[in-house]
Amino acid sequence: MAPIENHRAGKTPRTTAASPVEDNTTKGAERELPVTGLGEETTPEPVAELDGLFVTFRRGGQAVPALRGVDLQIARREILGLVGESGSGKSVLGLALLGLLPVDPSPAVTGRALVCGLDMVRATADERRRLRAQHLGAVFQDPMTSLNPTMRVGRQVAEAAGTESEAIRLLDAVGVPDARRRVDAYPHELSGGLRQRVMIAMAVAGEPSLVVADEPTTALDVTVQAQILELLRHLCDTTSCSFLLITHDLGVAAQVADRVAVLYGGRLAEVGRATDVLESPAHPYSVGLLKSRLTLSARRVGPLPTLPGEPPDPRALPEGCPFGPRCDHHDDACDMALPPLIAAGRHPGVAACIHLGSVATTAELPESWAPAVKSGDAAPMAVRLLGIEKDFVIRHAWRTKDRLHALRGIDLTVAQGESLALVGESGCGKSTLLRVVAGLLEPTGGTVELGHGARPQMVFQDAGASLTPWLKVGELVGDRLRAEGLGRADRAAKVREALALVGLPAEVADAKAAQLSGGQRQRVALARATIVPPEVLLCDEPTSALDVSLAATVLNLLGRIRRQLGMAMIFVTHDLGAARVVADRIAVMYLGRIVEIGPAEQIVTSHTHPYTKALLGAVPAVGVARSPLRGEPASPLHPPSGCPFHPRCPIALESCSSVDVPLVPLGACSVACVRASASAPRPKEVTVASVT
Repeated sequence: MAPIENHRAGKTPRTTAASPVEDNTTKGAERELPVTGLGEETTPEPVAELDGLFVTFRRGGQAVPALRGVDLQIARREILGLVGESGSGKSVLGLALLGLLPVDPSPAVTGRALVCGLDMVRATADERRRLRAQHLGAVFQDPMTSLNPTMRVGRQVAEAAGTESEAIRLLDAVGVPDARRRVDAYPHELSGGLRQRVMIAMAVAGEPSLVVADEPTTALDVTVQAQILELLRHLCDTTSCSFLLITHDLGVAAQVADRVAVLYGGRLAEVGRATDVLESPAHPYSVGLLKSRLTLSARRVGPLPTLPGEPPDPRALPEGCPFGPRCDHHDDACDMALPPLIAAGRHPGVAACIHLGSVATTAELPESWAPAVKSGDAAPMAVRLLGIEKDFVIRHAWRTKDRLHALRGIDLTVAQGESLALVGESGCGKSTLLRVVAGLLEPTGGTVELGHGARPQMVFQDAGASLTPWLKVGELVGDRLRAEGLGRADRAAKVREALALVGLPAEVADAKAAQLSGGQRQRVALARATIVPPEVLLCDEPTSALDVSLAATVLNLLGRIRRQLGMAMIFVTHDLGAARVVADRIAVMYLGRIVEIGPAEQIVTSHTHPYTKALLGAVPAVGVARSPLRGEPASPLHPPSGCPFHPRCPIALESCSSVDVPLVPLGACSVACVRASASAPRPKEVTVASVT
């Protein structure tokens, strides 16, 4: 990534006489943020303000309220973290600020959504368009559906930045490796993380006053996530730009946000300073979200903690507190009326609860869970990879082409019933390896062996792109049942069971993918993959778009299914907390190679490779400062000689640039590092333990 200090060099803030916003004059001034979230103590004029905002959709002749009287302010040069479960209204709130609520059919909207002095509710389409062009930026959750698939990414960024040279500089600033070459790529040629960075470059190109970032780090690995969050923090601290950061990851909010607003059932449950809300939450819902979050230190015993029940159906919301049916402190008084936002008491924030004094803190969190591993004879093989190589030919002109080395000599065995997690930065080859195992890609070299009768089934990272948009969910999920010879009624019953297993109501079967939230679409993809349980389940970031409680629910579901059916699983993730609890072993990949592999607990607690240490050091955590890994992976078009990590390694030796070190057994793990191999014992035969 290029130095962040150069990110806005040479740019002049855009203002016009017709713009409802005056030129920013507060750059470099000390920020004064609203304390309560209601605006009583705000000194400067906020860049955005919601005043009694109601947004109600209609589906099947029924009213579906998405936002119910939201009052909120975003100060200049503030990052406001908006957290909550899928379907709570976070994205609708962001779309309301952007003036991008759907128009056919359009929802009923009342209240005000002021952005830079213009009410986006009552403004005309032309006024909203001018404001967006001058003062707003957006980073949406699903970059593949936001980027034009027929245009090269450089041209798309240049449309926002003005020139191709500025587009290259922005791509370099947000961490796109080899940006000058990448401008000629199409979106489908980039990994999920690179596509998201292209979206961020487009969002900040026009020096906006407010950027609405809807899950901007969802598709990013922990190291790139740390770099992007550092970039957002730097932009906010050194300019007049504000950010609404919509995220389901409370760790992300803890790392970068000034304030946190917790949304539930279309209403604010709690608003306050980030450190206060995340370290001493006042609302029971905030407490539940924190308890559900995966950490690297939680014990792997018992099921993962989750919030009980399901979020309320927006078509049948309770008259009282929407969280009441799931709350341990619920009583008859909670059902009388909607609780207003009142002083939290523990900190200068506000919370919507009548039992604030009795809400427990998060000092004692439930223990986490992972499948138990039994020692003994080697289990039968489910997948074996021998010397897997995968190259892609990249053409630049009629007679010019390069060879991209995505996988370089992968040797790996996964036993029946075993769960293996693949972790590593975006572009390291994790998803390519999964596609080779699934048979979607032919390896350039090496062999793939599957166990007797093994049928791989894949859950893709981009659920929005993997679901056929014109089919209903029931048809999508039930399609794999056609080969089972079931009748229509039996198929419908199986579909309902599959949807219930992933936390979706039966009514979702009649909806289409576009009518669902990002988290709901990911659950549909998981239901489709497991409705006929496969022998080998290949999961490519299946929980990346899910909120913390639902992610824990899905991981519990995956663990239960594979224990019952003896199903093997290869799980690609950038969340090392999820990898630790879902996997028996973790394989760390870098630039197409496995650099460390071993038991999950040992990889997390007593890792050897410096790259593994860097990944763990970048994991966001509440109350813990994290340092992002500097530099970018070398281009797979021209990988470095010797150890692929040596250009970024803080402890590299002179021999690291020339010695190609294979995986060497070191205790229960295997490590590809010069320093480790120097002290390693003589290699011994390694067997794979059976997993229950």
